[in-house]
Amino acid sequence: MSCCVSALQKARYSYQPKLPAALKAGAVVKCTEGEKLAAFADKEKIEALFPSTSNMPVLTFAKADSAAQGKAVKVGVILSGGQAPGGHNVIAGIYDGIKSLNKDSKLFGFKGGPGGLVDNNYVEITDEFMDAYRNTGGFDMIGSGRTKLELVEQFDKGAENCKALGIDALIIIGGDDSNTNACLLAEYYKKNNVPIQVVGCPKTIDGDLKNKYIETSFGFDTATKVYSELIGNIERDANSAKKYWHFIKLMGRSASHIALECGLKTQANITIISEEVAAKQQTLDDIVSNIADVVIKRAENKENFGVILIPEGLIEFIPEMKKLISELNDLLAKEGENFTSIEAKDEKIKFILDRLPADLKAVFASLPEAIQLQLSNDRDPHGNVQVSLIETEKLLVELVKGKLKASGKKIKFGAQTHFFGYEGRCSVPSNFDADYCYSIGYNAAAIIANGKTAYMSSITNLVAPADQWVAGAVPLTAMMNIERRHGEDKPVIKKALVELDGAPFKKLVENRDKWAVETSFVFPGPIQYYGPSEVCDATTETLKLEHEGK
Repeated sequence: MSCCVSALQKARYSYQPKLPAALKAGAVVKCTEGEKLAAFADKEKIEALFPSTSNMPVLTFAKADSAAQGKAVKVGVILSGGQAPGGHNVIAGIYDGIKSLNKDSKLFGFKGGPGGLVDNNYVEITDEFMDAYRNTGGFDMIGSGRTKLELVEQFDKGAENCKALGIDALIIIGGDDSNTNACLLAEYYKKNNVPIQVVGCPKTIDGDLKNKYIETSFGFDTATKVYSELIGNIERDANSAKKYWHFIKLMGRSASHIALECGLKTQANITIISEEVAAKQQTLDDIVSNIADVVIKRAENKENFGVILIPEGLIEFIPEMKKLISELNDLLAKEGENFTSIEAKDEKIKFILDRLPADLKAVFASLPEAIQLQLSNDRDPHGNVQVSLIETEKLLVELVKGKLKASGKKIKFGAQTHFFGYEGRCSVPSNFDADYCYSIGYNAAAIIANGKTAYMSSITNLVAPADQWVAGAVPLTAMMNIERRHGEDKPVIKKALVELDGAPFKKLVENRDKWAVETSFVFPGPIQYYGPSEVCDATTETLKLEHEGK
């Protein structure tokens, strides 16, 4: 790690994260088994695929009756998928947790993500090594990766490498796909009597790994605070200059949790929620017309400025665009080589138009050339369009311009576009995420100490002070369902989308007509690390509203 550190970073090294009462005396805890949980959906299919790890009980931890020391354990940890603030604190929690069991416990970090387990690329984490990363952002401590653990050969190689190191348990820190792989790995090891426990930890700034037992995924709090600071700065600039409409795309492909949270925090004029677009079958023209109407209303009030929040994955939720993208995915899967051999832009577009059915040809032809080409770009490893590369914010600007021109009204409309994504993934974690992540990791050590496998670390009651948080674990299979992936039925952890009958979305709906026309901006400012607890330890508007609604 670099020897050049900021004053803030030095101060954060010494921050001692808070823990739930159950874990304050160490990771030796009293474990209570609750109700047995079946799969989220497709129960019979999940039970058939996971016979050894289905229908397990939810666990709740309490402070142990005595401070007896546990046996020394050797644990491997993996960071999987995209970065999220607080990952290093999960590792710190694991490290301190297993050391609380026994000072001779050891932690190994597999480098570069799940591939490190298969390739036996690891580092032993020591006191000095760990202390250089406490309360810091990023995943640079051991790196991350997107290798999927789903093949028997990978499971066997991982077991072989763990056996050589004497590893008793693996902890996989990741999102829904990564924890789906953890579930597959846990089932394989348990079914084949491989003595390696597997525990998952919930990570994703997108916020789409959540349920009754996982109230939020780590990193969401920090990332949305970072984005909201930037949005607030732009709102203040817009209100000062009074001449630009700012179209801001926010990270979140499969769900609009980030956009919703930032909308509630900043009271932007328009916050588009992809799930609502899909539920109401809103067309691209519907969305553009709504924006244009707000622009006109504000112009009539001599306010030719505003802020619009756009979820990254919006384009896939618009019915005609979703259908078009699906058709393009199939077309380019079959004729990708022929398409990539074409160099001229107009010939590329003609190639696509000649092969689309009439209704989709009209949709494709109506789009600006830049968006046509972006929709035709290289696919991701799963064969899907890379929505982060589609400049939806610029598409909306161009279409709104056209709509205003067609209205015949003389409207002054200047626009700026932004995309906030990577800016939020590696920030220094907020106090909430520093505490939450540390608790998740420490709690994972308690799961290991109780000999459990195929569980996800669960910390709940998160709107209360940290010592009132509830520590426990939820079976990975309880979050599974069957989805169609690449023409096959696959077991996956269900993504949590924005609930249109949930309290956070209802709060947006209750206020959005007012926020659209009035300038009701809120300027959250930067993350605060020192000061009153109600300022420094506060969590998301989403969590607060969800708890109020219970």
